[in-house]
Amino acid sequence: MLDGIIKKHALKNALEYGKAQEKGIIGKVIAEYPDAKSEMKLVMEKLREIVAQVNAMDKAQIESLLKNYAFEEKKAGEGARKFRIDGATDGKVVTRFLPEPNGYLHIGHAKAAFLSSELARQYNGKCILRFDDTNPEAESQEFVDSIKRSLKWLGLVFSAENYTSDKMHQLSKFGGKMVILGKAYVCTCRQEEMKANRYARKDCACRERKGGENFHLYEQMLKGEIAQGEMILRFRGDMQSDNTVMRDPTLFRIIKAPHYRQGTQYSAWPTYDFEVSISDSLDDVTHALRSKEYELRDELYYAILAAVNMPKPIVYDFSRLNIKGTLLSKRFLRPLIEQKKVMGWDDPRLPTLDGLKRRGILPEAIREFVLRQGLSKVESEPEFDDLLAINRRVLDSIAPHYFFIKDPMKLKAANLPLEYSGRKIELATHVGDGKRYFSVGGDLIIPKEDGIALIAGDIIRLKDLFNVKIIKAQKTIINCEYAGLENLPNTKKIQWLPNDDSQMAKCEIIETGPLLNDKGVFNDEGMKISKGICEASCKDLPADSIIQFERYGFCRLDEKKKGKLVFIYSC
Repeated sequence: MLDGIIKKHALKNALEYGKAQEKGIIGKVIAEYPDAKSEMKLVMEKLREIVAQVNAMDKAQIESLLKNYAFEEKKAGEGARKFRIDGATDGKVVTRFLPEPNGYLHIGHAKAAFLSSELARQYNGKCILRFDDTNPEAESQEFVDSIKRSLKWLGLVFSAENYTSDKMHQLSKFGGKMVILGKAYVCTCRQEEMKANRYARKDCACRERKGGENFHLYEQMLKGEIAQGEMILRFRGDMQSDNTVMRDPTLFRIIKAPHYRQGTQYSAWPTYDFEVSISDSLDDVTHALRSKEYELRDELYYAILAAVNMPKPIVYDFSRLNIKGTLLSKRFLRPLIEQKKVMGWDDPRLPTLDGLKRRGILPEAIREFVLRQGLSKVESEPEFDDLLAINRRVLDSIAPHYFFIKDPMKLKAANLPLEYSGRKIELATHVGDGKRYFSVGGDLIIPKEDGIALIAGDIIRLKDLFNVKIIKAQKTIINCEYAGLENLPNTKKIQWLPNDDSQMAKCEIIETGPLLNDKGVFNDEGMKISKGICEASCKDLPADSIIQFERYGFCRLDEKKKGKLVFIYSC
């Protein structure tokens, strides 16, 4: 992702000034990718390398490459930054987000939703939510409900909501109109024969069928009088086209399965290519944003609308979101669910929105992460760590602090001043005026990882409490004595809790690793559990609370079980 951001600004700078200049680029890179400030040495190395590459190009090359990038611009007198996109007029932009209710949304869908919503917002336009539900065999109300929940959680608000399946009467009529105009024909060939003809660029014999007979057969399809798989309606395209999409693609096919919303009143269902173009035009969409995987289908999109003389939205293809270490495809994710390799669609290892939510990734972090990719057509593969870095920054000011003692071992402190004998001390949660309270004596617990590294003579600081000097270090217990309150420089700080059942709670933290291993297959070792003790006050946390366990990380409270709390490590 960083390389792509640097390259686009280097290309633009070179076109504007003849040669790309490092000083003119770095500020724009940081503005678009704020995390660059924490790794400036690497960023400058990459920047110099890319600037040298760009400066070796001629003007024609630079102009050609720049077409693959989208920029945000600010007009004079306007406060909002805007995506630069053809045909976008203030107050008249209409976009849409059209999820298919055949699964749960993932972060790739979030990119499409936020880009469409943001483009409409920045141009004071409208964004429509339209459920792309014309495949009865795969779709359900369960998925509609989950999609709505996810979009609400993301904070997205749409100007209207509709369902493609509610347009079936209109879509069927447009299919008939294409038959009457000679733009479509009914095909009864077997699938293998159609595939062979497409490959050989050979016209199907069904192309010669007369218009009246085509319309009669199409009506039979609509009435449910034809068995599934017996015939389809095909677009009369160009079997000689180099674009295989245009070689007489399917417009309607017969599916006998009942539809979750429409029941059994329809048997002939439109394909994505047909319904998306007609529905976009019916919804007065001005800009249809979709991922680059559909780029070859743009020609068919426009050809279908031209065939029935309908207004044509501007189709804009942006790069699909790919994240290192995971796969976003439902075809990959669904088998993991069915084979019970993961806990469900909300497994915190998954890139689904439910999984990210369960892991404690905030909607605002997802929004910033996906919008950083922008409308660029250039493929990039950002790291999942980029999302986690944004999430940490957002959580840092809002997540209360608590102590977690992993694998606890005992620490006995001698010679404590009298004021520490059963004294109740107060620690901040670091959020607002929140406080936590402990009754402190000489009997404490600390993390085993810290304890086994201690040797006699070490002076350590019990975080936010006091210093102790190690007298004797054993495998199960550390003996020490009070060593003052002064915050000594270079002194190791260790977390602690009173060794008192009333002041502690058993807890587990589920830690997740990459979904895929180095070989690109499911990582069977992508989850482990850390066990330990946390503050008793954590028992009072509301469900879904995200907190920071100091010196450990941000964690979300997933479940309150009998006798223990279960957290999921976020970042």
